[in-house]
Amino acid sequence: MCKHILNAQVSIRSPCCKKWFDCAECHAETEAHPLQQTMEMTFICKRCRKAFRKNMETFEEADEYCPNCDNHFVLEAKTPQAALKVESEDTRMDARMLKDERTRRLQDELKMEGDVWEDVGGEARLG
Repeated sequence: MCKHILNAQVSIRSPCCKKWFDCAECHAETEAHPLQQTMEMTFICKRCRKAFRKNMETFEEADEYCPNCDNHFVLEAKTPQAALKVESEDTRMDARMLKDERTRRLQDELKMEGDVWEDVGGEARLG
């Protein structure tokens, strides 16, 4: 699983060390040598797990699909983005993390009106 490209559909065999990587950054992190560039690339589809070769000099739109299972492997890369999220248990089971502002407003209105049994300021209303 590649941590640089989240939707990687194929693994690529590097021509320099003959190892499989999901992206060039994965190769750079694990190997001490630079990635050798070539026009003849070998892929393994992550869907059907079959290897195939593509010549990048004559690459066409039809070559964007795995020849074995028709998996579209040339996609716009999704890279991880930093985000702040609140992680909690399933709110359908435990809703303590959720706050409903409507109940807070209702409680504030009741406090302002006072309780039915309390006679706060009642003498002023009676005249």
